[in-house]
Amino acid sequence: MNRIRLAVIGAGAIGRKHIDVINQTPQAELVALADPSTQAENLAKDLGVAWYADINEMLDNEKPQGVINATPNTLHVPCAIACVERGIPVLVEKPVAESAERAQQLVDAANRHGVPVLVGHHRRHNALTAAAKKLIDSGELGNIVAVSAHWILQKPDDYFDVSWRREPGAGPLLVNLVHDIDLLRYLLGEINKVQAMTSNATRGFANEDSAVVNLRFASGALGSAVLSDCGVSPWSWEMNSAENEVYAHAPENCYLISGSKGALAMPQMRWWRYGEQSGWHAPLLQETLNIEAIDPFILQLRHFLQVIRGEVAPIIDANDALKSLKVIDAIRRVSLNAA
Repeated sequence: MNRIRLAVIGAGAIGRKHIDVINQTPQAELVALADPSTQAENLAKDLGVAWYADINEMLDNEKPQGVINATPNTLHVPCAIACVERGIPVLVEKPVAESAERAQQLVDAANRHGVPVLVGHHRRHNALTAAAKKLIDSGELGNIVAVSAHWILQKPDDYFDVSWRREPGAGPLLVNLVHDIDLLRYLLGEINKVQAMTSNATRGFANEDSAVVNLRFASGALGSAVLSDCGVSPWSWEMNSAENEVYAHAPENCYLISGSKGALAMPQMRWWRYGEQSGWHAPLLQETLNIEAIDPFILQLRHFLQVIRGEVAPIIDANDALKSLKVIDAIRRVSLNAA
């Protein structure tokens, strides 16, 4: 079988993760890396692939069959549009853009050129997510009543040595909460109202370092989210799911989902429900769902290859990702009013 020729734009941490995954996937071949940094040039030499400082030159010379766009947030849209204008399917890292207005430009370009765009909300590909959605959609939990989500991690100080991470559009709302919003939308349906407060009291950067958010879903379910990139805790998807070995593992739960018939704690997948008797005097039964762990980035790449071959539509395209971004935009707006 001929391997699909892929190029990666951006040689930061997430770009290198994608490169590692490509090299683990027999059906794919990395042919080029575009990033103007010396670090990227040296990495390309080590990998034995072509290096370009300019993405347009790379796209025109190498003509890859697919591109993974792992650039900083503000470059997601122009780099992705450069791909779709050439008819090249692209996997754009999340968030799809730094604003809903910019994301709409990509949606319009993809529709105009008829080129698929997959957005890198990789948690949708996680086997834990698939099991949770199957349980929720089966009705075993009943009508979902409430959900609480925690994302509290202490990012190391050197994470912020990269200047764009200290600027508006790079705080945990857009960089981290957007993952949780996307996953909650995928599992529980659309969000139609938000309340929020943010703070930058700890780091003092131009973006927030902590936030609390209330959510109302179209179904009537209510939710809350607490997030911070400067707090110590064992509660975050990265630490709890063990999907990425670069994060220390803490076997806790960061999503608690309650329904009228049962509850689910994720990502440890503990399913709670009543037996013959229900109500607070009756004991709860507990079952831990056994899920085979597979790196969701590998599953995401396999899906992207199917998208490139025209076998499937993206599980999350630019228009779908735009809906999560609009929720984040609403959270930012209401948090400014609450300040």
